[in-house]
Amino acid sequence: MSVKKIYLVLSIIIIAFLSYQCGGDNKNDNAQTKENKMKTNDDFRKYVGNPVLGKEYFMKTCVACHGADAKGLPKLGKDLTTSQFIKDKTNKELVEYVEVGRLPSDPLNTTGIAMPPKGGNPALTEKEIIDIVSYVRTINK
Repeated sequence: MSVKKIYLVLSIIIIAFLSYQCGGDNKNDNAQTKENKMKTNDDFRKYVGNPVLGKEYFMKTCVACHGADAKGLPKLGKDLTTSQFIKDKTNKELVEYVEVGRLPSDPLNTTGIAMPPKGGNPALTEKEIIDIVSYVRTINK
């Protein structure tokens, strides 16, 4: 065998070896990817509620500032039917937002009016808030 062929074969072996080493353990990568997807799916499922129940909870709490039609009341709540904020957030982010609310001094507050934690209803559970978010998704266009 010529020296050129030996170098070619050795080069191919070295490249193959390095490619394998740089690629990592595919079994662990696939397991981690699968685990991340499952976690994402679990998070997604956790934050999908019942919009019919959500409407009932909305009418008991959120209606005070956002109105029965969710179009907002002057100097109180914003229009939820056309809100870009709602469109831009995940259900999880919206649930977290409702749980903590927003102070008038928050730089992201565009109305200067407080959004109280849990819409001012401390009895609301996370599940009920998830249902409210699911309802609001059905009316947000």
